[in-house]
Amino acid sequence: MRALIRVVSVSGILLFAVAGAVAKPAPSPADDRDSIVIVYKDGHRQSVAATAIARIDLKAPAVIVYKDGHREKISADIDRIEFGAPEVAMTPGRAHFVGKWEVGQGDGGGRFFITLEADGQARKSIGASHGTWTLVDGEARISWDDGWHDVIRKVGTKHEKVAFEPGKSFDDTPSNVTAARNTQPQPI
Repeated sequence: MRALIRVVSVSGILLFAVAGAVAKPAPSPADDRDSIVIVYKDGHRQSVAATAIARIDLKAPAVIVYKDGHREKISADIDRIEFGAPEVAMTPGRAHFVGKWEVGQGDGGGRFFITLEADGQARKSIGASHGTWTLVDGEARISWDDGWHDVIRKVGTKHEKVAFEPGKSFDDTPSNVTAARNTQPQPI
């Protein structure tokens, strides 16, 4: 009887050891927020899930080749491709944009100021001086009473102002892109 108990005990221990070795948790899939952001020279951005990409071929014509085999041509006017941490972790919050911003007019000429208030109101020092703003995908989107739309976004360690003339949406090609600088930076 003792031999039977010993055989069953040893078998049970071996069974649990084997089950533990086989039942290792599978590595979790890459976070869906991990993405590659293609930033074009005209200022618009295209975000692609990194987990879906097999490769990016930048030879003319530039193409994204997805793991499922389909291909997507991309414009040759690429300024840069951003890799790295999840996009959500890198995007600034609403408080980041509150303040007075010095921006360019886009014609290579003068500069003007955009002030973004915490309550969503916006003012500028030229043209229709009133507008409203909201935070969308980590960028400040401003709609002015005269029909113009501006975006202030963080690009690397700097900021840019992207302008859209009346009749265009934030998804259209911008009318101009200039540098932006917060004249009242606040510690975060």
